[in-house]
Amino acid sequence: MRVFANPVGGGSLWFDNLATADGIPVAYDPQARAFLPMPPFCVNRDIIGCNWIAPEEGAFCRSCAMTAVAPDVSIPNAIPNWAQTEAAKRWLLDNLGRWHWFRPEDPGAPPSFHMLAEGPTPVAMGHVGGVVTISVAEADEVLRTTRREALEEPYRTMIGHMRHEVAHMLWWRLSLRADFLEAFRSVFGDERADYAAALQRHYGDGPPADWKLSHLTTYASAHPHEDWAETAAHLLHLTDITDSVIASGLSSQHFPYSGWDPYSEPNANLLIRVAVSVVTGINHANRSMGLPDIYPFMLSDVAQRKLVFVHEWLRRGAHGR
Repeated sequence: MRVFANPVGGGSLWFDNLATADGIPVAYDPQARAFLPMPPFCVNRDIIGCNWIAPEEGAFCRSCAMTAVAPDVSIPNAIPNWAQTEAAKRWLLDNLGRWHWFRPEDPGAPPSFHMLAEGPTPVAMGHVGGVVTISVAEADEVLRTTRREALEEPYRTMIGHMRHEVAHMLWWRLSLRADFLEAFRSVFGDERADYAAALQRHYGDGPPADWKLSHLTTYASAHPHEDWAETAAHLLHLTDITDSVIASGLSSQHFPYSGWDPYSEPNANLLIRVAVSVVTGINHANRSMGLPDIYPFMLSDVAQRKLVFVHEWLRRGAHGR
């Protein structure tokens, strides 16, 4: 993620800022990828702290307009959890916008989000036919940590959920192309395999003993659909971590040149090689504070080939070039 110029003074702005250091209200324009100091602001600004501009006064921004179902605000903590969830969605949409997904120039359908608060019954997150369902309760750190440990996952965050579930939607968009499915099956396997049976087997028997040879995570080994979604999410993790390091003014001998843009890099193998060097360094820095690795994953040769495949298709963008 980039660091942005202050439109009304000195200093920088971060992606989630609502105001400058001097207290001047600002809002993010996702089309221009810049902050503006004037309305119209998103109608959700005062409700959940949305900091994007709107097309007109009293309207939703581009991101909030994609939320077809908002959570039941009578459920405790629904609003703060919703606010964090929408912030993660905005971050993801801006990431994907670097490859022209879900922007005005995208001729295809955008995702429709169902943001659901949890009562006594947990919410099953997922994607069906362009609709992405997200449990906003997962914004709660205690709940998220409890589920991460119960499922023996090394990583679980709201932006991770967003990247994974929207990746399913991207697969659905790409599957409408005549040239995608055969190529996908040659790399990930046949997604027509019984999905319910695959998940039952995964949760009942666990992953295959050799899952690390071909997959990024245990969940990726459950079914080709989950392998795609996990791989696409990891491509976004690696690309955006690297982009954020560069935007923060940090340098590395591994960067190809000054001003290098990871999102514009056509060579996926180069991008992955640089990203691995970056996350290895950040992992080492985290350990100096007794913190977990920011990227606790190993990339096998097969997993890297899958990342290259996903990069090829997502970087073509919504136009499918």
